[in-house]
Amino acid sequence: MDRHNAGGVSAFGHEREYPMRTANQIRVLIVDDNADTLEWMKVLLEHDGYATRTADSGAAAEEMRGAWQPQLVLMDLRLPDIDGTELLTRFKEAAPGTEIIMISGHGSVARAVDAMKAGAYSFIEKPVDPDVLLAMITKALERLRLSDENQRLRAQLKGRDRFGDIVGSSEKMQQLFQLITLAAPTDANILIHGESGTGKELVANAVHQNSKRADGPFIRINCAAVPADLIESELFGHKKGAFTGASSDKVGLVQLAEGGSLLLDEIAEVPQQTQVKLLRLLQEREFRPVGASNLVRANFRLICSTNAPLDPQSSKLREDLYFRINTITLEIPPLRDRPEDISLFCDHFLTQFARQHERPVQGIHSAARNALLRYSWPGNVRELEHVLERSVIVAAGTEITLQDLPEIFQQPRRSPASRDALVGQLTLAEIERLAILQALERTNGNKRAAASMLGVYRPTLYGKLRKYKLGEYGKSEATLKPKGGVSSPRDARVAGGADDD
Repeated sequence: MDRHNAGGVSAFGHEREYPMRTANQIRVLIVDDNADTLEWMKVLLEHDGYATRTADSGAAAEEMRGAWQPQLVLMDLRLPDIDGTELLTRFKEAAPGTEIIMISGHGSVARAVDAMKAGAYSFIEKPVDPDVLLAMITKALERLRLSDENQRLRAQLKGRDRFGDIVGSSEKMQQLFQLITLAAPTDANILIHGESGTGKELVANAVHQNSKRADGPFIRINCAAVPADLIESELFGHKKGAFTGASSDKVGLVQLAEGGSLLLDEIAEVPQQTQVKLLRLLQEREFRPVGASNLVRANFRLICSTNAPLDPQSSKLREDLYFRINTITLEIPPLRDRPEDISLFCDHFLTQFARQHERPVQGIHSAARNALLRYSWPGNVRELEHVLERSVIVAAGTEITLQDLPEIFQQPRRSPASRDALVGQLTLAEIERLAILQALERTNGNKRAAASMLGVYRPTLYGKLRKYKLGEYGKSEATLKPKGGVSSPRDARVAGGADDD
């Protein structure tokens, strides 16, 4: 049948031409007591690819709902045996996920609005324009699709303790998994916050693997590890002879990430001049390699990460760039804030490393597990991973015992009274100095990780190191000995031992 006939020449008095579309056999129930209306709507929708059924009364509609389970209903407000709003309520109670569009005659707009309050998607007035009707159906079905997808994702994530290579059953991690699932399919820029060792690169990779760009490259760079005078060349590439040492053309990471995702770790460490070029890249989607005369188009998804939340007012990052990169923010909670995940990680890493190192270890003794659960994990998941790998290797039997753990896990816990007494012996400067020494000791001298543990930016930590003459990690002078004989950071754990930090 010609499409203009589907529009209903007799109903509208003129012919229309419509493009053919497919609807993948979406089930649409049409409820109206007018036979002509039922006929032309049925022809219109079936020509558009929909599967249709018709009902000329409320009773017939309810019978059809139970037998056929339509996904969308076109329902007249005026029916011979029941008010349309009441029928709408019954449909919504029986099948809440069904989308319903009400059809109202002249003077019934107020009732149609009441029907929308009762759960109808929308309403359309008679005489019905086929174009308007088809557009409204498309929007209603899109909402239905999004609702179904959201329910599917919730069911998929419920009780889930893994997302790719990320492990976590805590409520905070479940929320993170759901946000990744919702954000990944978009092309929005993403900013990831998380202390050192929380797994920012794993989260970035999960975003990439669940995106439309999963088949493209996943390129990553630690901006803090690249000298300031080379970062621009690393990102944008350069032409031969652009600067001293540029003996050949170099393709930058932005170009290598074409069609995929680019992770900029420690984005705040990028020099201001390069930040300007990054901002222009995000605005114009094009860049100029160092020493080049021509612009290059860019097609990639940007993911950035930082060890600490960025404050656009005080950080080294330009405010306009900050607002460009954090369309969606993903917060990775530190391990100390999700202790229920520690046992999960322990079992995960035990299985992984027992297989990798071909060790017979199959479990963790309760005393060892309790010690692992009490520890505050300043190095987060990365520290836990290293501890479990070491313990699997040194374990003599099939179980990790307390003696297989590093010495720090075997130290007795200090009581609150002893902690208070210790604090009373120290000046504020001594406490600060010992806290810095403790952080450096915990991180094996890694200043970035120590700064993250202390909750300060690296420049702040460097200033404190100079202030307390700790430029060589405390080797430039004797360890401070305050009143009471405290002689080392381990003796002066203000927080009461490794278990309470």
